[in-house]
Amino acid sequence: MLESVETLLRAALFVSDFLFIWRNLFRNSLRAALIIVSVAIAFAIFGVLATFQRTFDAGQESSEDDRLVVVNKVNFTHPLPVAYFDHVRQMRGVNEASYAVWFGGYFQDPKNKLIVVAVEPETYMKVVDTDFDLPPKIREAFQRDHVAALVGQAMAQQWGWQVGDRIPITSDTHVQRNGSRTWDVTIVGIFDKRKPYVDTDRLIFRYDYFNETRAFGKDTIGWLFLRAGSAIDSERLARAIDQGFANSSYETTTDTEKAFFAAFETQFGNVAVLVLLVVGAAFGTILLIVGNTMAMAVRERAKEIAVLKTLGFSKGRVLRLVLGETLLLAVLGGVPGLLIASLVIVSEQNSLVRFMPGMRLDITIFALGLALIAGFGLAAGIMPALGAYRLDPAKALSR
Repeated sequence: MLESVETLLRAALFVSDFLFIWRNLFRNSLRAALIIVSVAIAFAIFGVLATFQRTFDAGQESSEDDRLVVVNKVNFTHPLPVAYFDHVRQMRGVNEASYAVWFGGYFQDPKNKLIVVAVEPETYMKVVDTDFDLPPKIREAFQRDHVAALVGQAMAQQWGWQVGDRIPITSDTHVQRNGSRTWDVTIVGIFDKRKPYVDTDRLIFRYDYFNETRAFGKDTIGWLFLRAGSAIDSERLARAIDQGFANSSYETTTDTEKAFFAAFETQFGNVAVLVLLVVGAAFGTILLIVGNTMAMAVRERAKEIAVLKTLGFSKGRVLRLVLGETLLLAVLGGVPGLLIASLVIVSEQNSLVRFMPGMRLDITIFALGLALIAGFGLAAGIMPALGAYRLDPAKALSR
């Protein structure tokens, strides 16, 4: 019985303190609103930039040192002749080689952007074997059916697709000889990933089906990718490939996967440094504003705090009340800021899908954001709270 009463008293005290914090926070509603909006903007910037960085990092984390990527020297959007494949696969030091073309496209509506790649059906499986779980049954079905497609687990779940479904995929950039932009494919398998950072939000279908039906760019590919005999052979092999195609109409640039993703990131600038500078500047500025505002609020309410202490409020409770204000400010601004970041990412996902597949504000970034909200609230409020904690009631009331 006594325990129940104590629990009720603690709950009543918590509610009372929360209401007290809420009233004090919005005593100057305009000031509170401006601070909340500022905090929301800071966390929205953090969410967007951290997602960009996480997407870039995922490519490097899932890459392998013995896997090379060969693209057109001009840039990765320019094609290469498919004939390069036979030349490269016969080079000394190449264990496996394959090629692919970016198809992109969408499903039913242009808003439903998809990551779609046309691949060589037999060799592709061997090169990406360490990334994706591709059982023999799936491999055989993909090689057997001319219009076959394989779908990643994430994409299949998103659209409710199953093995046997016939899916129309429409391209933004490619067109068939009959004028249609839509290729019909049959899902013969759904694959999962072998590594934590590999994205399964993709569809692959056969290059030969795509190549024989397209109107333009016949017998060209987007990139070659291959496995060297070892990581030590990678640099030598990369130089040999580029030297072999030097002074041709389609010169190449060959890098390891990790170097390719790193170079790709530099085209957008150094995202890691950008995240640190922009987010650091935003948080630092808002931290100073909130800290100074709370310090000013404590000074303005010095007599009020002194009265609370004379009424029996402990120093610890006063400290918690002031810290509670900054934590509540951080939550009211930070959580909506992260939600805004998520909405921005979702709205821009379709336009960026070609360059940053799998971009999303995942649970790790959201969890980090929540931790930063707590840290931000404590950091901004600790000095004002200590000021209230140390306040001498007698001196404050005599002023």
